[in-house]
Amino acid sequence: MGNIGLDDTIVAISTPIGEGGIGIVRLSGKDSLKLADKIFLSSGREKPSGFKTYTVHYGHIIENLQGRASKKERNIIDEVILTVMKAPRSYTKEDVIEINCHSGIVPLKKILDLCLINGARIAEPGEFTKRAFLNGRIDILQAEAVLDIINAKTELSLRSALNNLEGFFSKKINEIRKKLIEIYAHMEASIDFSEEDLRGIKRSSIFKKLNSIKNEIQKFVSNSNQGRILRQGIKTVICGSPNVGKSSLMNAILKESRSIVTHIPGTTRDTIEEIVNIRGIPVTLVDTAGITDTDHLIEKEGIRRSRIYLENADLILLVLDWSRRLNKDDLDIMKKIRDNKKEIVAVINKVDLKKKLDIKKIKRFFPKSCFAHVSALNLKGVDKLEDEIKNIVWKGKAPGSSFIGVSNERQLDILRRSVSDINEAVAAHKSRLSMDCISVYVRSSIESLGEITGHTITEQALDKIFSEFCIGK
Repeated sequence: MGNIGLDDTIVAISTPIGEGGIGIVRLSGKDSLKLADKIFLSSGREKPSGFKTYTVHYGHIIENLQGRASKKERNIIDEVILTVMKAPRSYTKEDVIEINCHSGIVPLKKILDLCLINGARIAEPGEFTKRAFLNGRIDILQAEAVLDIINAKTELSLRSALNNLEGFFSKKINEIRKKLIEIYAHMEASIDFSEEDLRGIKRSSIFKKLNSIKNEIQKFVSNSNQGRILRQGIKTVICGSPNVGKSSLMNAILKESRSIVTHIPGTTRDTIEEIVNIRGIPVTLVDTAGITDTDHLIEKEGIRRSRIYLENADLILLVLDWSRRLNKDDLDIMKKIRDNKKEIVAVINKVDLKKKLDIKKIKRFFPKSCFAHVSALNLKGVDKLEDEIKNIVWKGKAPGSSFIGVSNERQLDILRRSVSDINEAVAAHKSRLSMDCISVYVRSSIESLGEITGHTITEQALDKIFSEFCIGK
């Protein structure tokens, strides 16, 4: 994207391709209005370039509208609603046209092609949002928040993303950066003044402030796992030996019949994934094949995949059968996941049946793990299991609706670098190095924080950020 001119007028389909009620084709750029004049015929015959901003108009997209084409040659593409948003009060701070047409591959593609024929080019992934950044409407944190909103799986993750889009996180980072810039200015001034009296500010006071700023940044680093969970969720793997009720448990949590359930061991032969909202946490729930010794080729492949999922899980729900004694398969699985050092909930299923399971033996395997007693078929105890999952994930510190902070690895890496630079500055101070040497670390910390909001970001980093967006956003 770095080599493409941002003065061009761009176009993209901004809604998912497929059959539906409404599809949107979006234009942005200096020639958007002129282009709309060439393809849109309003019911009152007015041209879009003459419409007031923030107005909506009914009409038709027409092929061969311009030139000497006769009315018979003017082929109607679709009946549409056209919205005009003139610069600078638009998403990109450029002239923006949005064409609401009937959703479907044919009308959307024909309107898109007509825009291309009349001078627009296909937008790159995220280019509308990139233009919003380059034109000063939003910063990079807010741009990333747009993507977080699109990908939000729960109300809490949506609220967190909206807070970042409003600029609350950006404001905090800019305040910290401003404090560092002030300290850096005093350091630079000290080069020409006494080490002990920097225009009324003692050297010890400067480093006390640096430590305070480092603690502010470190709080965001410490809370970064909350932001990661809100954005990415947690991968939770349901595992156990055959016929303990793994699929029944998945269906109970999903509140729908997603996995096939029978009394026959080995019914589930492949992994099944679904995303579910558990107490505000986006959880990727994985139902795995029962792990056992088998010579069956398909079962062996399912078990192999189950073990891979266990290796990559954030949380494991170990399902055991209340109505039977532990067998070799159960013990092998328990040994395996104990060695993985993952968060584990021992889910004791089928508690509606007669007890035969040795709970004490299981607790010796997992003395620090949580236990949940359920009857998946009767939906008994599932709510308490979800409460246990919430407590394990948040460890008693669930973020509220006002949460702001890190939402991805890029932001976290920058904050860690900023803290590291301040630590280097403080260490250099303790070693009695000169102020001009120490100030290099402070300047580096300032530049790092600038990368978060986009003050000092490279074109390569920009391209990487916006490449994650869909083409129409």
